[in-house]
Amino acid sequence: MSVSQNDDLDVLVIGAGMAGLTAAKELQTDGLRVAVVDKGRGVGGRMATRRFGDAVFDHGAQFITGRDNRFLKSLNDWETAGCAMEWCRGFDGNEDGHMRWRGAPGMTGIAKNIAAGLDVRLQHPITALKKRTGGWIAEIKDGVSLSARALIQTAPVPQALAMFDAGGWSPDAELRQRLQVITYERCLVGMALLKDSSKLPPPGGVSVKDGGPIAWLADNHQKGISNHPAITIHATPEYSLANWDRDRLEVAAELIEAAAPWIGCEVKEFKAHGWKFSRPIHTDECGCLVVNEAPAMIMAGDAFSAPRVEGAALSGWAAAGKLREMRGSS
Repeated sequence: MSVSQNDDLDVLVIGAGMAGLTAAKELQTDGLRVAVVDKGRGVGGRMATRRFGDAVFDHGAQFITGRDNRFLKSLNDWETAGCAMEWCRGFDGNEDGHMRWRGAPGMTGIAKNIAAGLDVRLQHPITALKKRTGGWIAEIKDGVSLSARALIQTAPVPQALAMFDAGGWSPDAELRQRLQVITYERCLVGMALLKDSSKLPPPGGVSVKDGGPIAWLADNHQKGISNHPAITIHATPEYSLANWDRDRLEVAAELIEAAAPWIGCEVKEFKAHGWKFSRPIHTDECGCLVVNEAPAMIMAGDAFSAPRVEGAALSGWAAAGKLREMRGSS
């Protein structure tokens, strides 16, 4: 038997990444009772910042670009709030004039700013989603459940489908087939605390295209988020998929060895991480997707917009706007 919490929620948002947070913030301004749940220990999803050994690492999304006017205004607002700032306007010595923003002090700083004032419940892994009369029930581990009249689902699509299946509900066959087309790259990450400064050229980011295991390196000290020399290494999607089941620290050591020419000094300590849903490959660029009309369930995230931080934010706003429209017509 499950124990119900907050049966009077208007909207439950699953996922405290950029899409979930922007959707929740938008809907809360309408006076709705909104809660955000996430299985992780912090907000931001892949906008992730980690600390160890007196160093700070952005180990998920590395920077933000903006094209949409509303999102550009938000970037400026976050800069005013002190949680975002310009990193550079190009890498590898090639300035193209386009701003790359970073979070302050790290990428998660922006997510924390958006989350301020929201009802965010972390370490709440959803095990099943069940349809009920007039709403949805989200079952959580340890027999707890949350009920809401509408749901915005921003978890990676394969995770969302697993929640549907566990709750004995599914979108219609056409929608389900549409969702199953969406796939993601994986990304293995090495994080190395260095004894001295790295050999990466300014501004501290390098995209690698040499056929080896590394796709990207970033110097978090040059980037301005770490007081100590600290390198983030992203593996290629191909290497990440082929080595996904190996010991994470063994993989990190291999990536550090491959990065030796850019590191150029002793590594004092290193850690590893793996992003199973790093970046959508096949997307459904509809903004957001209504998978059930009544009770309302809308799916959002960068898989429904563009595989960038901006895309996730735009999808979150689109989901909030769609739900507002659906509520107004009901």
